[in-house]
Amino acid sequence: MQSEWLSRALEESRARGFLGPSDLNPHIEHSHGFANVWEGRSPAPPQRFLDLGSGGGLPGLVLLERWSSDGVLLDSMERRTSFLEEALRWEGAPRGGLVVTQRAEIAARQAGLEGEFDLLTVRSFGPPARVVECGSRFLRIGGILIVSEPPGPEQGSARWNTEVLARLGLELDQYVRETFGYQVIVKVRETPEEFPRSSTSMKKRPLF
Repeated sequence: MQSEWLSRALEESRARGFLGPSDLNPHIEHSHGFANVWEGRSPAPPQRFLDLGSGGGLPGLVLLERWSSDGVLLDSMERRTSFLEEALRWEGAPRGGLVVTQRAEIAARQAGLEGEFDLLTVRSFGPPARVVECGSRFLRIGGILIVSEPPGPEQGSARWNTEVLARLGLELDQYVRETFGYQVIVKVRETPEEFPRSSTSMKKRPLF
């Protein structure tokens, strides 16, 4: 059962156009799916997680309420992050949430964010090459990236280039299918200093 605070936050996010106009319940179930994947690997919540491209607050707001962990909601759009900051000030909001307004490739090199996270969640950020290049530097060694996979035949390992992942210090792990699909990627070594590159370089010369 979700709190009044979470219901209010998600309804307001939808009203402001940050979430689609459809029923919120599938979005909430999808967000809990990230937690289910984590909890299938670890009995304890992550000490610190980052929601990459948090947008209207999914799955970040749901995970903050479920775990009461320290969580960073990262997005480059100030209009969205202003709303998230507002929602985290409302009565009943979980503690430990921090909103950061910044492009991911820049934030990944900032003190307090670089190499700091047990978990990185990605719901809707961009193509796989951009996800792993932007996300790899945020994770500590042993941390995991959980990416929501789209429906259709090209799922799991079919979307990911294992050689490129290895260059970034990452390794493809399990694909989990519940109502929704999730790909797990593990950070196994340090990410080379050259990554992530600038947004322009990633767009012109994607790694795969």
